[in-house]
Amino acid sequence: MESTNEKGSVKITDEVVSIIAGLAATEVEGVADMSGGFAGGIAEMLGRKNLSKGVKVQVGEKDVLVDIYLIVNYGVRIPEVAWKVQENVKKAIENMTGLTVTEVNIHVQGVNFGKPPKESDTKTI
Repeated sequence: MESTNEKGSVKITDEVVSIIAGLAATEVEGVADMSGGFAGGIAEMLGRKNLSKGVKVQVGEKDVLVDIYLIVNYGVRIPEVAWKVQENVKKAIENMTGLTVTEVNIHVQGVNFGKPPKESDTKTI
């Protein structure tokens, strides 16, 4: 996205919009993680935090379409979490960039059951 006025131009890259969307999505209660696929997993193993993991954006002149790939926590109402993510992502992108968000598509890729308790946690003395 690029806008121009009498003072100059402002350019916002697709990656910036992806990062905003990813951070807004993970703020919602019930979202365990973002699903980054194979490439995202490799980057994290190498020690790099991928803030746009699980986000795909298509930025036009004045609008943006967002696809979010989530892993939700077990026991949450998935439709409610998805609606909250849609609202939070739309609000964050529009407030920070001035772009109009036309769609926020949610793809639930998995369910996080939490870590099983350690053996030492279940023993009683």
